Amino acid sequence: MITLRDVTLRRGTKIVLNDASVTLQPGEKIGLVGRNGAGKSSLFSLLTDRLQSDKGEVSIPRQWAVGEVAQHMPETDMPATDFVLEGDIRLMAANRALEEADASGDGHAIAEAHGMLMDAGVFDARARAQALLMGLGFKGAQVDAPVNSFSGGWRMRLQLARALMCPADLMLLDEPTNHLDLDALVWLEAWLQRYEGTLLIISHDREFLDAITKVTLHLDEAKLTRYGGNYTTFEMMRAERMEQQQAAYSKQQDKVAHLQKFIDRFKAKASKAKQAQSRVKALERMEKLAPVLASADFSFEFREPLNLPNPMLMFDNVAVGYDTDEGEKIIVRGIDRSVLAGQRFGILGANGQGKSTLVKTVARMQRAMGGTITEGKGLSIGYFAQQEMDVLRPDEGPLMHMIRLAKEVSPGAREQELRDFLGQFRFVGDMVNQEVGSLSGGEKARLVLAMLVWQRPNLLLLDEPTNHLDLQTREALSMALNEFEGTVMLVSHDRALLREVCDEFWLVAGGKVGPFDGDLDDYQKWLLDQSKEAAKLAKEMARQQARRDAGLPAAEPAAPPPAPAAAPVAAPAPVKREDRKVSGQARQKIAEQTRPLRKEMDQIDAKMKAWTSERASLEAQLSGAGLSPAQIADAGKRLKAIGDEQEAAEMRWLALSEQIDAMQAAG
Repeated sequence: MITLRDVTLRRGTKIVLNDASVTLQPGEKIGLVGRNGAGKSSLFSLLTDRLQSDKGEVSIPRQWAVGEVAQHMPETDMPATDFVLEGDIRLMAANRALEEADASGDGHAIAEAHGMLMDAGVFDARARAQALLMGLGFKGAQVDAPVNSFSGGWRMRLQLARALMCPADLMLLDEPTNHLDLDALVWLEAWLQRYEGTLLIISHDREFLDAITKVTLHLDEAKLTRYGGNYTTFEMMRAERMEQQQAAYSKQQDKVAHLQKFIDRFKAKASKAKQAQSRVKALERMEKLAPVLASADFSFEFREPLNLPNPMLMFDNVAVGYDTDEGEKIIVRGIDRSVLAGQRFGILGANGQGKSTLVKTVARMQRAMGGTITEGKGLSIGYFAQQEMDVLRPDEGPLMHMIRLAKEVSPGAREQELRDFLGQFRFVGDMVNQEVGSLSGGEKARLVLAMLVWQRPNLLLLDEPTNHLDLQTREALSMALNEFEGTVMLVSHDRALLREVCDEFWLVAGGKVGPFDGDLDDYQKWLLDQSKEAAKLAKEMARQQARRDAGLPAAEPAAPPPAPAAAPVAAPAPVKREDRKVSGQARQKIAEQTRPLRKEMDQIDAKMKAWTSERASLEAQLSGAGLSPAQIADAGKRLKAIGDEQEAAEMRWLALSEQIDAMQAAG
């Protein structure tokens, strides 16, 4: 098992761990969670001996093999499959032993080396490596293409496959889903569920953590706290623990105030001096509880669009793709669809099918290869690019980005207004002038979100917006999108975001775009079925090749897998243009009808905040000394009145909320 006893770890002047202790059992699957910058990756470095603790003991069984994803980008001409095979340390050790035995001519050593190769699974090793590659999205000839022919994101997938190839007793995975699409993520989730070793994983994808982990390790304020359960269980248990801690702290503060009041009142009186001194000692002996200081939640909202054209977009026999040295490369053809006001849909499809290409074409980042895209009058597009640097300039700071944007969309904006706005997205002080190229991935993503909000779009195109966002920011994005009155087109591997935001789905597959009649569970099941069939085929082909290489006759071929369906479930009959128009008008009508109700709810929220502040002030006055009986009576009456007003306001807020729900359900 893994044991940390009273461990202290410093990185420069920052204390990452302070007298932290925890025990992790063999075979456990643990999610390591905590805010960005808390030190999760530093803990991984401590477990792999890249960092040494300043104090305490870290214990991991010596015989354990540790697997993790290397962070450096490989530069080699080695074929992808061979690169992944090198991750199998037992197989590589057996190969080296055979080479040394052959060189020495030692027959006994040669026999032992062949035994080691058999134990390492040499005959199906190549099949296992290619199954990993295909599960992570590599196709056909890509499994043997040179490593340096792939882009950065694909090379990180190669590093992940290489780590999974390692027969590890302990697997350390730091954000393994960042460079994966939904298809590869579903496959990886299933693979890790079958993994029998000890798994410690850092991820900001709650559904991914919920599906895999059974233990959650929370790193907060340089302390490690173990919770039995997945991420959702951790959230509930931590909320309960924080509530109990706050209640205990409040109770102790009341007791401290009572003791201190007695001490202050009677310490100068000889008759009471002894009692006062005993209370001083009681205060000194009391173990001080800390207040609950939860990190401030991050939240934002998209401003109400100036108009909502309907339809927003119309595709007429559109083809999308990109230009190459050989000419046009068309990926998707014959798109005939409409995008209506208020629609919010997710775009599904395997990697390379054209999801991002479609979004880039709509965002006017590249031209359509055929057909016509008709935009509604007043269409205003907000585009979140999968690669943030597609819309950011590395040598400029956040403030300069906002100044340039404001010149285009709101020339009257003042610099202080832009600074205050950036502060809402956690860009404060000198950060507003820090070069974007030096910002973290999460900070770049928040800057792109800030720019989107400022543009006041009515159509949001979001291509993997959560790649570098922590869980709190993802939740803030989900809430903001649910309040957004415009249209949302979302490409994401974050299933929680897709479930919470999207009402319908499009499927990009086989060079076509069509409606997907099903939910994410249907899509996920279909993906798993397809990956299993592909893995079986890859293993069969590799076994046949291994037999041929060994000079053995080919085995009876396995039955070929059934051809994959173009879509996991049947698509519904196409919706007529008149029906789409009526649906869009209904959405717009509901938005208009519920707008005054939502505004009243916002006004109630503001009043509740003011009443809460006033109540705290009155209670502070009453706890002090020096008030006359009349002042005490007036304060008590006002507290009673505030309570009555709050109760009535809460009832009205609930009534408004139910009214809005009823209107939406009726629509």
